[in-house]
Amino acid sequence: MKQVSLARRAARLSPNMPASGHGPTIPFDSGHGFPALFPDLTAAAERALTIYRDETLQYGSRPGLLELREWIAATMSGDGADVAPDEIMVTNGAKQGIELLCRLLLDEGDSIVVTAPTYFTSIPIFRSFDVDFVEVEQDAEGLDTARLETTLRRLKQEGRKPPKFVYNVPDFHNPTGITMSRRRREALLELASRHGMYIVEDSPYRKVRFEGNSEPSLKALDRTKNVFHLGTFSKLMAPGLRIGWIAGQRELLARMMQLKADGGTSPLVQRIIVEWCKAGNLPAHTENVQRTYRLHRDRMVAALRRNLPEASVVVPQGGYYVWVTLPRNIDADELAKLAAEAGVTVLAGSKFYAVQGPGALHSAGPPKNQMRLAYSHSSPEEIDEGIRRLAGALRRCGVSPAGAPIERPVAHSHPTTA
Repeated sequence: MKQVSLARRAARLSPNMPASGHGPTIPFDSGHGFPALFPDLTAAAERALTIYRDETLQYGSRPGLLELREWIAATMSGDGADVAPDEIMVTNGAKQGIELLCRLLLDEGDSIVVTAPTYFTSIPIFRSFDVDFVEVEQDAEGLDTARLETTLRRLKQEGRKPPKFVYNVPDFHNPTGITMSRRRREALLELASRHGMYIVEDSPYRKVRFEGNSEPSLKALDRTKNVFHLGTFSKLMAPGLRIGWIAGQRELLARMMQLKADGGTSPLVQRIIVEWCKAGNLPAHTENVQRTYRLHRDRMVAALRRNLPEASVVVPQGGYYVWVTLPRNIDADELAKLAAEAGVTVLAGSKFYAVQGPGALHSAGPPKNQMRLAYSHSSPEEIDEGIRRLAGALRRCGVSPAGAPIERPVAHSHPTTA
């Protein structure tokens, strides 16, 4: 049979299947939750399947279960964002929210702003819509709004349309761990309003804070209603629930609901979450999550300091990851292969840059000596062993154990090249 050509959105994507499961290795490559933290949802599930059986085993409504949207709206309002239940749509995880926003806003050839580096799972979603990426660097305060303003001014002078939206993870940024300062948040909102851009605030880790004071969310600071806020229960409760949400303008959510082809997000899982939260379980669970992941973070930083003193690391105040910069002569893609052979999986930093070839911020392409390590899934003992294996793989790359010390935790840290 003559080969049928693929759609452009599919042809540009990788033909390789993702790895299945973690196997016997120690996984630092993915933001899976720590299994011991997963909540006992048995009682909530029983109520969902008995008292609410007619609701939970039926097709769900496109906006999502009203009680869940009311609970989300109340929680967001308590965090400073004035959001009503009809300004929220429930999704199958936050990534479906990203995809629906792209379907709502993007035509082929449009551009969007992303940080360099950015959340790597979002890149193929954006790329499937044939967008042009406008990369903007970060510093200790997060996305560099002065650089963004310069870029937007240049685009206007060239007669090009402004980007459709700015995508950012402002709290415990994935992958760098940086938290955006309030000054930068306000500057970003002003720029977006002036240039006619939306802001997509991806906020999965906001409640996974270990120390320091929270900055207001972009949604809380939004006065022009041009912020889409993405939330999820994956990082705080359990990723297998696959329940997230979008908060945004009613009229735009109404259009997105018509683009949502799944027949409605699972009412069963939504009801389980509602019943579990209504029972008052979330506050104590959140404290346990924060306490446990802080221990994991501290264990990983200590292990890095002990075993890889030649590396520098961003120590986040929350979230799931540390961002590591290795000596300049190290190729983290090659290191990831050697680490996998040693039984520990890591993600090279190059995967987090949207522009790999011509047009990249760095003339030689993305930095090759960075990597993201997840401390969320592995136990403290596995973290120790995994970093020891990673150090062994690094020395196979020709690096001795001597070198510059790892940075101590600070309020705002940043990678040396971003």
